[in-house]
Amino acid sequence: MVLLNLYTELLPNILINMKRIHVAAGIIINSHQQVLISRRLDHQHQGGKWEFPGGKVEAGETPEQALIRELKEEVAISVEQARHYQSISFDYPDKQVLLDFMLSQSFSGEAKGLEGQEVRWVAICELDQYIFPDANQPIVTQLMADF
Repeated sequence: MVLLNLYTELLPNILINMKRIHVAAGIIINSHQQVLISRRLDHQHQGGKWEFPGGKVEAGETPEQALIRELKEEVAISVEQARHYQSISFDYPDKQVLLDFMLSQSFSGEAKGLEGQEVRWVAICELDQYIFPDANQPIVTQLMADF
């Protein structure tokens, strides 16, 4: 009981002192109205779950610049143009993230997992059949409503 009380008292302070990780995530939609998703590697945070590919926004980078860099490095896609879709700030017990979701239908290349991750084009109406991290759930719901 003492440990539970200590945890409950310390958790808000731990979260306050955690640095929020800024991530650009790509909602890449092909001509068949399918969206690109990738499966996080098991050893990663939220490992084994599906996500919209992307990565950390580096200092001095815009989310669009980060998206272009990350998708080329991770899934061999060259994004030609992207627009902001939605931003979500989410607190996991062990990590805080700010996700900038960028939408692109203008890209080249054939998607492949360059870091060993599985990638897949899926119909937007089937996104709810995949397990995504909690921070991605509002985007899955919104995409299914919008498309």
